[in-house]
Amino acid sequence: MRAKIIALIRDFFYKEGFLEVETPSMVAFPGMEPYLDPMKVSLNLLEEKNIPASLITSPEYAMKKILAGGFSKIFQICKSFRAGEAIDSLHNPEFTILEWYRTHADYKDIMNDFEGLMAHVARGVTDLKIKYQGSEIDLAPPWERLTMREAFQKYAKMNLDEVLDRESIERVVKEKGYEVYPNDSFDDIFFKIFLSEIEPHLGKNKPTILMDWPRQMAALSKVKADDPRYAERFEVYAGGMELGNAFTELIDPDEQRERLQKDKESRKKMGKDIYEIDEDFIDALRSGFPPAGGIAVGVDRIVMLFLDTKNIEDVLFFPARQIFNL
Repeated sequence: MRAKIIALIRDFFYKEGFLEVETPSMVAFPGMEPYLDPMKVSLNLLEEKNIPASLITSPEYAMKKILAGGFSKIFQICKSFRAGEAIDSLHNPEFTILEWYRTHADYKDIMNDFEGLMAHVARGVTDLKIKYQGSEIDLAPPWERLTMREAFQKYAKMNLDEVLDRESIERVVKEKGYEVYPNDSFDDIFFKIFLSEIEPHLGKNKPTILMDWPRQMAALSKVKADDPRYAERFEVYAGGMELGNAFTELIDPDEQRERLQKDKESRKKMGKDIYEIDEDFIDALRSGFPPAGGIAVGVDRIVMLFLDTKNIEDVLFFPARQIFNL
């Protein structure tokens, strides 16, 4: 079933005119996101030994460089790696990721792509209505589309507009009875509410597209023109799982550098390894990068959804726990 699902994913993108690309798994400059940690390796050559390197947490930077070279619709299915995460029912340190990007598009075009992709896969393996953990999920488009502001109001009874800074959200979250620590960032406090009061309600009978995230939580995303407090970012949820994370891509090189620098400073405050900014990535944006949208999707989780399992190890031949006797 896993092989069939991956074949159907490729079939969808080929039919939609996308080019399949390959990018490096080992890089000099990993992603800068504060809450993602790359696996560190070294490049040993005869001429020069122990050159520091990292395994990718995502092929995003390299794929955007390809877009800058003049390609308009690209996709990739590859392995990605993340350190610093627990091995649990949804996480394996090595996992399969699907990413696609299209130029002259925004996050709403990517939403439509994702709806079409899942419908194509569903028709190829079963039906648009699937059973997952005792519930029926209808994958037929259109899916539920909910802004983060609407989700906070509906499920947490909070006005998100009023808590977009750390001081305000800390006060409201404490009033709700949550414990907040001095070193908790805005994101840490935000997710206390999100994970407890919002995420459990998402993607129950149809997938949910949760869109328009606070600007400070979308370092690679374009801000909304009509409300710059929020960014054109969305995530997709189905059956209690996050399946994908998408943006209208930020294409302003100076703003991108500023945001990456802020992420770098955040990593330093958190006591994490810090990395230099990928100047080739910034140069790619400066070369006249067109408007674009893109997404990263967990292939293993898509397979889990169709196989009606809540444990990622059930869809992997060699899970890390087995390899390393954990």
